[in-house]
Amino acid sequence: MIRLVQLQGRYGRRLALVDEPWLRLVAEYSTVYHIAQACAAAGCRIADEIGRQLSGEKLSYDDVYAGASEWRILPAIDHPSEPARCLISGTGLTHIASAQNRQAMHGAEEDLTDSMRLYRWGIEGGKPAAGCIGVAPEWFYKGCGTILRGHNEPLLIPSFACDGGEEAELAAVYLIDLSGAPRRIGFCAGNEFSDHEFEKRNYLYLAASKLRTCSIGPELILAGRVDSVSGEVSIERKGAKIWEKRIQTGEQTMSHSLANLEHHHFKFEAHRRPGDVHVHYLGAGAFSFGDGVRLQDGDVTSIRFDGFGRALRNCVRKTTEPETPLRVAEL
Repeated sequence: MIRLVQLQGRYGRRLALVDEPWLRLVAEYSTVYHIAQACAAAGCRIADEIGRQLSGEKLSYDDVYAGASEWRILPAIDHPSEPARCLISGTGLTHIASAQNRQAMHGAEEDLTDSMRLYRWGIEGGKPAAGCIGVAPEWFYKGCGTILRGHNEPLLIPSFACDGGEEAELAAVYLIDLSGAPRRIGFCAGNEFSDHEFEKRNYLYLAASKLRTCSIGPELILAGRVDSVSGEVSIERKGAKIWEKRIQTGEQTMSHSLANLEHHHFKFEAHRRPGDVHVHYLGAGAFSFGDGVRLQDGDVTSIRFDGFGRALRNCVRKTTEPETPLRVAEL
C-alpha cells in the first residue's frame, strides 16, 4: 500500500512517500490536500500521481520519526489554509468492546442501556445489501482542524476536564470535490482522545466529552477499504509500559459497513461543502480506561496497526492552571 507523510520544515511544508528507511519527497505537491484536489479535478488516482511526482530528495525516516530532524511530522491530513474547514467526527459503538465499556459505565449488568441497544441495531441492520440503506449509527463531533495533532505532539487534558483517555482507532479521511461529492482518500491510525470520566457521570455528557484534542498518523494509507486489521495499543509511564492490548478492527469486526457509515455522514448537505476535508474515526475496540488505568501528565500513548507503518505516539499533557469563570463581554 502507498503510505504518505506530511512534513513541516524550516522553509515550509513537504509531502513524502514512505520507502523505508527513507522518506522520498514529492516534487510538485506539498500537502495531501493539494494532490487530492488536483487528482479529483483531473480524474486520476493519487497513487499514480505520486509515482509521477517523486523527486530525488530523501530524508532519514528514523531521524524525522524520533524528532531528531529539522522536519517534524504533521497530522496525516489537514486543510492547510483553513483549519476550520476540516471537520473531525466519529462513530462510536462499532465494536463490542465499546458497547460493553458504555454498558459498564451507565447500567447494571442486567439492564440494557441505550448504548447497547444502538450497538445491537448495528449488528442487525448496519451492513445493508448493496443499494440499500442501513440503520443509522451513533455520530459525534470532535471539532475542527485546530484540535488535530500529529505524531509526537501532545494531547491535552484541559483544566476543566475530569480525565483524558486514549481510543485507538482507524480514521477515514475525505475530500469534498468541487462538485460536492465526497471522495475517500484513505485511512490512518488515530487516537480519538476523550474524557471518559466526564462521560461516565451521565451518558448525555458524551457530546462534551468528545471535544478534546486528538491525533492521526503518522502515515496516510491510500487504500479503498479495510476489511480486517490487527494492531496494538499501549501506555508508557516514565519509560515503562504499564498497559497494552492487542486490537482488531476493520469492516469484518465492525457492526456497520463503511458504506453505511459514509451514507449517514454525508447525507447531510452541510457535510458536502466543496473543498472541505473530513476526518472520521471508525470506533475503538480497547480502552485502558475500561481496565482501570487513568492517564497522568507525561504518559505516552502508542497505537500501531499492521500494514499502516510506524506507530502513532503522543504524550499526554495535563493543564496545571485552575479553571476560572469565562466572562463574555457585551457588544
